[in-house]
Amino acid sequence: MGNKIKGKSKHYYEFDRNLDNAKQKNKLNPKMLLSKEELGIDARVPEYYKGLNGYEARKVCDNFNLSYHLGTAVTYILRSYHKHDTPIECLNKAIAHLQFEIEKYEELEKSR
Repeated sequence: MGNKIKGKSKHYYEFDRNLDNAKQKNKLNPKMLLSKEELGIDARVPEYYKGLNGYEARKVCDNFNLSYHLGTAVTYILRSYHKHDTPIECLNKAIAHLQFEIEKYEELEKSR
């Protein structure tokens, strides 16, 4: 049967369980909770993109005016030890974007 449980995949049940958790969270009294805005937290930015002093990876890239590929590589590097158990996936993605940036400049050199 593999991943199927009585004709439904295990993901169906995980999704169902997540919905139940979301419904339970909605039962909390919102008047007793501070919003993320009130706490000064940008809800759109995951914690693995924030440094020890609260610096956000995207703002660091913006500050240095990095191109798309360089900025993406930097964000993958900055999150590499925080998002997954091992940094390998993020570091490989960073390397790929650095290679894209190199290819862009090699093509530019050829056209001169």
